[in-house]
Amino acid sequence: MTQSHSQRVTRSDVAKEAGTSVAVVSYVINNGPRPVAEATRQRVLQAIKKTGYRPNGIARALASGSTQTYGLIAPDISNPFIASMAHALQREAFSDGKVLLLGDAGDNSGRERELINNMLHRQVDGLIYTSVDRHPYIELIQESGTPCVMLDRVDPGLNVSVIQVDEQLAAWQVTKHLIDHGYCDIGIICGPREMLNTQDRIRGWQLALEESSLIINPSWIFSTNYTRAGGYEATKRMLQGKPPRA
Repeated sequence: MTQSHSQRVTRSDVAKEAGTSVAVVSYVINNGPRPVAEATRQRVLQAIKKTGYRPNGIARALASGSTQTYGLIAPDISNPFIASMAHALQREAFSDGKVLLLGDAGDNSGRERELINNMLHRQVDGLIYTSVDRHPYIELIQESGTPCVMLDRVDPGLNVSVIQVDEQLAAWQVTKHLIDHGYCDIGIICGPREMLNTQDRIRGWQLALEESSLIINPSWIFSTNYTRAGGYEATKRMLQGKPPRA
């Protein structure tokens, strides 16, 4: 018994081929809830193989209440850090038998909202989310009842689970490290000035210089895009003038 490619094979087709009921086919596919005699089970498995039947993952998800799928919403997958993070998350999801759907917002807040809606419509079991501008669409996610973990610092009043790096503190620490090694003329290559994590990094740099009574030279702030090419361009700009020593 063969089915044309344009016609989806159903459990009824499998049951007909195996000479059993649709319920028995379901018991075999779902490994329960009722036991099936081994001979019958083998007939069903052979019928599945012969007909080319593939279980409907969406229907199974609706029945079980779980899609075994997570969504990752990221600002820009071309950023090497974001790409590396996505790769690690996908590896962990796969090792646990889950699927990770990737949503690349392209540093666009409007696109980010569309991606979130798309993930929610697909009924993902949970969202891993880092926002473009740290003004995340938390209410939209919470209204859906979908679990969410933010990979960014957000307003504590949003009542959301967060895994974060204190970027202001990190920038302060690296600047202080250079100061402790005798450097006084310290610049910073950073991301776009309108982005909040860039502002955090600049503030950390400024605080370390202020605490050591060192001059803050605004011309030594080299803002660029978060790309390898952006870093190269900012470095060329820095070397064209009177560059900082560190």
